[in-house]
Order: sequence, then C-alpha cells, then structure tokens
Amino acid sequence: MPAIMEAPMVEIETLSLWYGAKQVLKGVTMSVPKHRVTAYIGPSGCGKTTLLRCLNRMNDLVDGVRITGAIRIGGTDIYDAALDVTELRKRVGMVFQKSNPFPKSIFENVAYGPRILGVRNRTDLDGLVERSLRGAALWDEVADRLHESALGLSGGQQQRLCIARAIAVEPDVLLMDEPCSALDPIATAKIEELMLELKNGYTIVIVTHNMQQAARVSDDTGFMLLGELVEFGVTRQLFTNPRDKRTEDYITGRFG
Repeated sequence: MPAIMEAPMVEIETLSLWYGAKQVLKGVTMSVPKHRVTAYIGPSGCGKTTLLRCLNRMNDLVDGVRITGAIRIGGTDIYDAALDVTELRKRVGMVFQKSNPFPKSIFENVAYGPRILGVRNRTDLDGLVERSLRGAALWDEVADRLHESALGLSGGQQQRLCIARAIAVEPDVLLMDEPCSALDPIATAKIEELMLELKNGYTIVIVTHNMQQAARVSDDTGFMLLGELVEFGVTRQLFTNPRDKRTEDYITGRFG
C-alpha cells in the first residue's frame, strides 16, 4: 500500500489571471507541500511574481484584475467572499525584493504585527521579539540595539529583520519575492541558510531569477514561461532531468 501523503499546504487549481485585457497567468495547477521550500523560476515577465502575490491576495490591490480558478491554503479557499483578507495575510507572510523596514526601532518593527493582533503585555512582546529575531538569525547582531532605528541596519540585516517581522505573527506560509536580489553574496548566503532552517517551521515559497539559488535552497521548483507553469517537480530532478524541452532550454541558458 502506498504511503499516505500529507495534505499539501497550498493547492492551486486552474488559476488564471488578467490585468484588464492582458492575461498574465494561464490555468496554473500545482500543490505546495508543507515544510519545504518551493521556488518559482523563469524569465522576467513570465508570471512568477504575479502567482506568488495571488497566495496572499496582494493582486486584489491592482485595478482591473480578474481571477478565475481556486487557491486553497491549509484547506481554506482564500478567494471565498466570506474570508477576512487581514486574517489571510496573518497566515501568509511576505518578504519583498527590497527590504522595507518601518522607520521605527528594531524592536517596534518586530512587535508591530503582534501588537495589531492584540498582544499588549510587555513580557510577552519581549519574548516574541527575541524569538522572532533569533528565528531570523539576527538576535546576536542587534540584541544590544533593539531601540535604535531599523534604518541603521545593513541591507542584509534589514532583509532578515523583515523576515523576523513576517514570522512574529507565526504564519503558516512565508512568501519571498526575490529576497536576495539586492544583497551581496555574503548576505545572500545568510538568507539562504536561514531559509533552510525556517522550513522546519514554515512552508516557504520563493520567486528567484537566480537558478543557482533555486538549486541550492529549494526542495521543489516550478518553471514558468509566458504565464504557464511549464513544469513542476523535485528540484534535483527538474535541473538534471527536465521533462519539458522548454525547461531544458531555459536551465541550460539557451534563452531567458
């Protein structure tokens, strides 16, 4: 008898998306397993960031957007009219390409989400902030300057602070949109190391234009082209033995 597979954290079914008359996603179907890192790769403009932004309904903020198909996260249909989008974004954290700390202290950046969710007790907040900064491998570097401005941190530290801020509300899923594209190799290596640790507690979905990065950190990879999910599978397999000629052409550098 085959082993019983754990239910996926994210299920995407025939998802299509239009900005006005322009179709950006075409019938994407895939499942994202729990506690793994899933990467989307593909040339610029292929729809990978748009797909990522569907997972926390960021595209709702764009005028003229129309979506068909379904996305379920932890079994919940996230496009259900009754769903509270704020609640969804608590469960699905996001780290952007450009680190965007608030112009507040390091402490207040991390405490921001828990405060909104009603955590008022100072001891609880202190514990949460420390736990989140440790989780983002930043605590040792900032423990003695928690009340200084977050804007004084280096680019790599700011990006790890944004990760700490995202995990402070204990999401199920962490989305990362090219989280290392503005960072130097040393800061990039720290963030990649961090992803490998964080997947023990979270399901991580990243968009990256860096194929070596996808190969290093992800368990599963989806290759996108012109709004289509061309191929999705175990990273090692997709890179060494792709099933689709277009995937092979992209990863061997024939185009893109």
